[in-house]
Amino acid sequence: MTGYRNADNWENDYARRGRVWSGAVHQHIPLVAGKRILELGCGNGKTCNALLEKKCQVVGIDFSFSAIHLCISHTPKNADGHFAVADVCSLPFREASFDAVTAFHVIGHLLAGDRSRCAREVARVLRPGGILYFSDFAKYDFRAGTGCEIESQTFSRKNGIGTHYFSEDEVSALFHDLTPCELRTRCWTMKVRGQLLPRAEISASFTKNV
Repeated sequence: MTGYRNADNWENDYARRGRVWSGAVHQHIPLVAGKRILELGCGNGKTCNALLEKKCQVVGIDFSFSAIHLCISHTPKNADGHFAVADVCSLPFREASFDAVTAFHVIGHLLAGDRSRCAREVARVLRPGGILYFSDFAKYDFRAGTGCEIESQTFSRKNGIGTHYFSEDEVSALFHDLTPCELRTRCWTMKVRGQLLPRAEISASFTKNV
């Protein structure tokens, strides 16, 4: 199966490329010390480390053993961080376990049915008043339409990993169990082989009603 739930594709990618993502975390996460946060698709720990610096309690999950190893090996000593291999479509946590969930460029690697399952799981594990922080690529991104289309607006690259390109309406509908707080499309350009190409991502936050 193409996409996020094919763990071998992600395992091969992390094992080959290692700590790919570095630098600052661009998403604004206004969380205070002591909050319990779940990060979906923690990758190599970039966002987790930013949250740990805020003295949050962080639980990071990923489908890749190599990714989890990278997170553990780069987590500061004495930080309140815990990591596990798990499936975002079937979260191994009780209802209302977290003050916030972050999902940065992970749900877009799921196929349509799994995106819906993941959204339901996010709503289940959030506490009343808890917040989901979401970002994924938008349909205006230059990579939309490249590769093999495996579902509407979902394209598989050479590494076998699929990426879905969202509209704002689609993101809003996906998290219909939650209340939207913010929803916007961020656009910029990236130079590739001397050519400026458009990048676009949707950033959003949703809250669970009390």
